[in-house]
Amino acid sequence: MDTQRYLQHIGFTGAARPDLPTLQQLHHRHMLSVPFENLSIIYHQGIRLAPEALFSKVVERNRGGFCYELNTLFALLLREIGFKVSFISGEIRTRDGHFGPPYDHLALRVDLEDQAWLVDVGFGDSFLTPLKIIVAEPQPQASGTFHLEREGEYYLLERRNGDQRSHAKTLYRFTVQPRELHEFDEMCRFHSTSPQSHFTQRLVCSRPTDHGRVTLSDMKLIVTEDHQRHETTLHSEEERRAALWQHFAIDLDR
Repeated sequence: MDTQRYLQHIGFTGAARPDLPTLQQLHHRHMLSVPFENLSIIYHQGIRLAPEALFSKVVERNRGGFCYELNTLFALLLREIGFKVSFISGEIRTRDGHFGPPYDHLALRVDLEDQAWLVDVGFGDSFLTPLKIIVAEPQPQASGTFHLEREGEYYLLERRNGDQRSHAKTLYRFTVQPRELHEFDEMCRFHSTSPQSHFTQRLVCSRPTDHGRVTLSDMKLIVTEDHQRHETTLHSEEERRAALWQHFAIDLDR
């Protein structure tokens, strides 16, 4: 992997060292530069998790991906720099309050000295810099205040309105047990091919910006800037592809 080209692609500046400031800047720049998207699923382009395929897609063709792609590629970058990285299994909270099965979500654990960090550039609208894996400590960010709660072997990732758990939204739960990448194969295949997966049902392409977020959700373009939301309905595939180019610099024919 061409590490320097990857760093340039996400706009990382300075020397890349296996330390916390580097990890925070890498995570933040990746979130701003690489969208969370399921275009390869919607347009039947296929999902490939081989390192060279991921690098080609994200860095050379300026695309994004979903958790299995983005966190796998980001883990390769972190390991090249010298970080200690583990794949961990997450389970997404559904609208009916249940959790998905094991390997429903792929996230990362990075160990720095005596602290473990939750790293995740493949969830979408979530934290912009890594979170300490520590219980009951508020971790405020521009995208919300995040908390981790413990239930047995699981950590629950919550985003709260202020410090009230009654106003919390649980995003997913995870364990810190290291996993092998191949253990995620079955769920990756399910989410990319099954009619029951929400990834096969509706197009999404989204990334945070310096002042908000831009999201293409099926045929709606949603731009939030300084807490002001603007929504535009698109009326054709041509308009949708134009929006992908204008807001994400994505050309599906590359």
